Amino acid sequence: MSTSSIQPRRLLWVGPLTVVAAVVAVQIVRFIILAVLPQASNAMQLSVVGISVVFTAVLVIGAVLVFALVARFATQPLALYQWIALIVLVLSFIPDAFLARSSMPGASWPNSIALMVLHVIAWGVTVWMLTNLTVADSSK
Repeated sequence: MSTSSIQPRRLLWVGPLTVVAAVVAVQIVRFIILAVLPQASNAMQLSVVGISVVFTAVLVIGAVLVFALVARFATQPLALYQWIALIVLVLSFIPDAFLARSSMPGASWPNSIALMVLHVIAWGVTVWMLTNLTVADSSK
């Protein structure tokens, strides 16, 4: 029988690597979105590189800190963290939905959906890396 356990020391390299990987992944997808949706360049949140880099980095750092706390205190940390991350992902769509209905420059449903896609990319990279690269399998 095999069990998984989180190795807290791995967070010392997995955490920063997760932040970098999420930022890079978001930038690649943002570039593709701007190529496919020319009107997306009207949305400041999509057209300005610094905005997506800073928001992604800060929020993924927060996700790493939440993972560290969950890993430290929860009895089933991986499952709990995955649920927390999923709930936060869904909640992150709310401002994008409001943005689509606002009068801000570039506000539209296609641009809001593009932002939501970027959230999913950052979420996927973060959850996968933290829940896979910090775990050591041990056989009983």
